Amino acid sequence: MTVSRTICLGFLAVMAIGTLVLALPLAINDGTWAWEHLLIALFTSTSAVCVTGHVVVDTGTYFSPIGQFFILVLVQVGGLGYMTATTFLLLLIGRRFGLREKIAVQQALDRSEMQGAAQVIRSIIATTLLFEITGIFLLLFLFTPTHGLQQALWLATFHSISAWNNAGFSLFPNNLVNYQASPLLNLTIPGLIVFGGIGYEAIFELFLWCRDRLLRRSRCLVFSLNFKVAVSTTLTLLVLGTIAFFLVEGRNANTLSSMPLVTQLMAAWFQSVTARTAGFNTIDLSKMTEAGLFITIALMFIGGSPGGTAGGIKTTTLRVLTSCTRGILQGKEEASLYERQIPLSLILKAVGVAVGSLITVLVMTTLIALSDPQFDFIQLLFEVVSAFATVGLSTGITAGLSTFGKLVLIATMYIGRVGVLLLMSALLGDPTPTAIRYPEENLLVG
Repeated sequence: MTVSRTICLGFLAVMAIGTLVLALPLAINDGTWAWEHLLIALFTSTSAVCVTGHVVVDTGTYFSPIGQFFILVLVQVGGLGYMTATTFLLLLIGRRFGLREKIAVQQALDRSEMQGAAQVIRSIIATTLLFEITGIFLLLFLFTPTHGLQQALWLATFHSISAWNNAGFSLFPNNLVNYQASPLLNLTIPGLIVFGGIGYEAIFELFLWCRDRLLRRSRCLVFSLNFKVAVSTTLTLLVLGTIAFFLVEGRNANTLSSMPLVTQLMAAWFQSVTARTAGFNTIDLSKMTEAGLFITIALMFIGGSPGGTAGGIKTTTLRVLTSCTRGILQGKEEASLYERQIPLSLILKAVGVAVGSLITVLVMTTLIALSDPQFDFIQLLFEVVSAFATVGLSTGITAGLSTFGKLVLIATMYIGRVGVLLLMSALLGDPTPTAIRYPEENLLVG
């Protein structure tokens, strides 16, 4: 039982428990039970644990308040990660933090060292609570005037936790379309999404930098390469995504063109943020142009940053691959970022993640295209990439998929959450070190 197998089986165990709980009559609004509820419960549990947000029923009307609470618990566990959540429980009961737990946390959070793993877990929990409580407080001002304080408190709690964990679950039938013109929502929800998806390591570094500046300490904090790459790539994608959606959908009467200019900009901004693995929407995605859908697919496939609650191939993978391309064009034999050379092992890992992700998307799209040929290819590709990148955005075809198609999406969400390389490591076992080195020989490429 390797660490990778522990993580993969742990997610499966949480998904199974969530399925059993959500299939109970007390979790369903009408209090009845039927065999079709089991598939709905499995799909919803997988979507919640994998912080995807894909739904086959309306969460706010199909599930009872108890069922909605169970979904929120699954989202929180899935967002923290199986090893982070279980390790935190071990710390709460006072169990000693052993070497195995340190290695598990290192692999689960993609950290470079094992030192201070217990403190990292405590910091992650504290950061999560701080941002989620702040989000609840801000959203209360938005929901209270129309829903009353008690209902608004639950709505604010549900959407704040869902946004921070990049889950995209909403209790409104049309998601957040009714609030597309609200500046408060267009700042609060995207803020939670961005900070939740940028990675805990980046947040910790930003906190230390702000603390040093406020205390006027002479020690100068040098940002790590991970921070520079994650933050710069995130900002670039947010700006480019906003501009792209504004230009592409600005003449589409079904999405942006019928709105005032300020609302158009807010909707384009929100769509650029949420496409990076969050899953909320303030416009009807089924009425977007094919160009808009393709831009969304590209942003979903890239995803957020490592160490956070986002999915996709990650911003760092994108930057490593583009750095390799730039190095080849400049005639260099190495890749570098911000005056730092990228190790060969990291380049190989980035290539493995990208190739594995592409193969997964191609295989899953082909399978659903065979089982559900009545839908357009762009819709099926959108659905699969959204599931793999744990986004949850949909053009509205999820509920209409066949049972086989839904099972394929369930597998896709699971693979996207645990990661292609981690899943392969769990299936094949840890690699065996070898001292053998083969002679080099050139071949034609490109």
